[in-house]
Amino acid sequence: MLKHRLIPVLLLKDGQLVRSEGFATHQIIGDPYHEVARFNEWNVDEIIYLDISRGDRYDLGRSDTRSAEMGDPLDILAEVSRTCFMPLCWGGRLRTLDDIRSVISRGADKVALCTAAHATPGLITAAAEAFGAQAVVVCLDVKGGTVWVEGATVDTGRDPVAFARDVVARGAGEILLQAVERDGAGEGYDTELIAAVSAAVPVPVIALGGVGRYEHYARGIGAGAAAVAAANIWHFKELSDRGGKRALAGAGVAVRGFGKG
Repeated sequence: MLKHRLIPVLLLKDGQLVRSEGFATHQIIGDPYHEVARFNEWNVDEIIYLDISRGDRYDLGRSDTRSAEMGDPLDILAEVSRTCFMPLCWGGRLRTLDDIRSVISRGADKVALCTAAHATPGLITAAAEAFGAQAVVVCLDVKGGTVWVEGATVDTGRDPVAFARDVVARGAGEILLQAVERDGAGEGYDTELIAAVSAAVPVPVIALGGVGRYEHYARGIGAGAAAVAAANIWHFKELSDRGGKRALAGAGVAVRGFGKG
């Protein structure tokens, strides 16, 4: 039986982890090292870091966290990957094959492409040929029925179903599907969007955006997602792995490693 994955998403901005709401409000909640150590002890299936910083180097200001020692995102990735004992996906401002190569060489198992998947779609194919389709995740940020890029500030005007089909044809091995308007709202996934995209592509779809209760996970799977992801709920509920997997199993969803710990 196919088992579904439960994935925490960590948002990294200027070297610090943040809570996001509507892609516009970002509240600092910690540093990237403490969180990966915590997830190593939990029963999660993989982890996704999305670097939403605007610059190529961090504006750390007066940060007193460990990240203040590292102004380069790649340095943080290298340190995180050193202690990460689960599959690690890294996304954010990856524009060239050299960018992707640098991320893979510092310990990422997968990369997540968003803006580049629209601006330079040939990069998807190049990355899949170089590292395998399983290492290439394309992130679709959907708002108002279309795909947005540049941190959901630029509307491509493209239909998410058509866009998903295109990136898979170019070599993407997974789709990370996020409903921007549900980001931080806690109202549950956009199940209609998940169903439409999942039915259109032969690769796994990871649902993201809107989880406020553990019960929302099963609805994402029921809509067709192969994996369910969330960000904020992982930071504000202890033992979120067990709560999430218990809710999935209780809804009849097969999950990996349920019952551990």
